[in-house]
Amino acid sequence: MTHVMSILGTRPEAIKMAPVIKELEKYPAKIRSTVVVTAQHREMLDQVLGIFDIKPDYDLNIMSSNQTLADVTIKVLKGMEEIFSKDRPDVVLVQGDTTTVLAGALAAFYHKIKIGHVEAGLRTNNLQNPWPEEMNRRVVDSFADFYFCPTILGKQNLIKEGIPEKKIFVTGNTVIDALLWVANQSYEITNDSLKTVDFSNKKIILLTTHRRENYLSGGMKEIYEAIKEILKKHQDVEVVFPVHLNPNVRKLAHEKLDNNNPRVHLVDPLDYRDLVKLMKSSCIVLTDSGGIQEEAPSLGKPVVILRETTERPEGIEAGTAILAGTRQVNIFEIVDKLLSDKVFYGKMSNAVNPYGDGKSAWRIVDIIKRSFEELT
Repeated sequence: MTHVMSILGTRPEAIKMAPVIKELEKYPAKIRSTVVVTAQHREMLDQVLGIFDIKPDYDLNIMSSNQTLADVTIKVLKGMEEIFSKDRPDVVLVQGDTTTVLAGALAAFYHKIKIGHVEAGLRTNNLQNPWPEEMNRRVVDSFADFYFCPTILGKQNLIKEGIPEKKIFVTGNTVIDALLWVANQSYEITNDSLKTVDFSNKKIILLTTHRRENYLSGGMKEIYEAIKEILKKHQDVEVVFPVHLNPNVRKLAHEKLDNNNPRVHLVDPLDYRDLVKLMKSSCIVLTDSGGIQEEAPSLGKPVVILRETTERPEGIEAGTAILAGTRQVNIFEIVDKLLSDKVFYGKMSNAVNPYGDGKSAWRIVDIIKRSFEELT
């Protein structure tokens, strides 16, 4: 029996690993699946675990107030050291580019345990943007054993870096598996904070911002100024902004946008089901999130990327997304055109999502099964 241990620490990791974990559970005679959560994020992580009915086998519970990247790295390394000393898997799966991913993979490497990197090969080629994620994923990709790439571009990036092609698999992105599963459920938004949103008569813009570099560079201020300008020109628009729990982001968001405008809705982070339903009900998505860049196109929603760089250029090439940067004038011009030009909007909303077909988790688990069957 092959022992597969999945390590996750944040909400995005949980969303993207949930389909893989549920797929692993389908083969109890061949696979022992265990789940470790570091709780790098606590509350938002637990929400997703509940939605997908995932019960961790180990919970490091590392989250603390004002934790630094070093704090997270040290706690995950030490926590995984204890787990591996008594429960050694055949392969560890990590997803993406968080500090949990870096430390979890490094701990497995120290114990000579095989590592599967889900969402491998993403690159901006700028170590400062996103920071520290670009470094995290590059380091993990330097010593992993299985590379599960969402697109062919990820594979090409890895080959350029000298990774043997036989270790690289293009699977699609598991976030589409999770998204489609939730979107197809008969579930209505019940969050009280969204009851004042006029979904029937207004065009809804979903806004999310959380990136550290956007806050530190002043780009976040420009994003919020662009939002105010959009609302001033387009009286038929309402903005829903689930505000990240980062205190710096919350403080700035309320300073710039909480001016008693009934068409701005600053709400707490949403349950993943509510977020998916909100995306379905929106006309445009403005985000600096990586995952939402992949998700929204599956729902036919144009994505305006509020970053200077993106490791997901496939969406731009496919026409589902536009890289707007963080300058107020650029953001306003793009959103204004989407709201005013039906042809332009139609081209983006009807473009084909390049990130997957909802079968990525099956492909990943099938590759793991076949790989370990060949060794026995």
